[in-house]
Amino acid sequence: MSAIFTIPLRVYYEDTDAGGVVYHANYLRFIERCRSEWLISAGWPLDRVESTFGATFVVTAIEAQFHAPARLMDMLTITCEIIETRRVQFRAKQTVCRGDEPLFTALVSLACLNRATFKPLALPAPILPLFKK
Repeated sequence: MSAIFTIPLRVYYEDTDAGGVVYHANYLRFIERCRSEWLISAGWPLDRVESTFGATFVVTAIEAQFHAPARLMDMLTITCEIIETRRVQFRAKQTVCRGDEPLFTALVSLACLNRATFKPLALPAPILPLFKK
């Protein structure tokens, strides 16, 4: 299991729906942004992973639960924790919280694919430590 990576995120008007709460699909954008920032912080932004290894990561499944709504101007914390790693796949537990209150939780399954062929590709050895403790 890896450490928990965290980013702050403020809710803006563009993130909300007609009811004044975060539109449900935007939570997926928030957790995607967190996974991207995790790779960037480790020195492996997605464009570098692609150019160095010819690899890309794709979401294969999401199990999501909505607990409470986020609202305009809320300050949120988005987390990512890698909880399982296989040869070509990994799973992340992700949360969106307002303070200590969980608003959204998800288990996200991802696969590493060859960028040119979209066939499964083993997680590149140089970045494998990112997926471990």
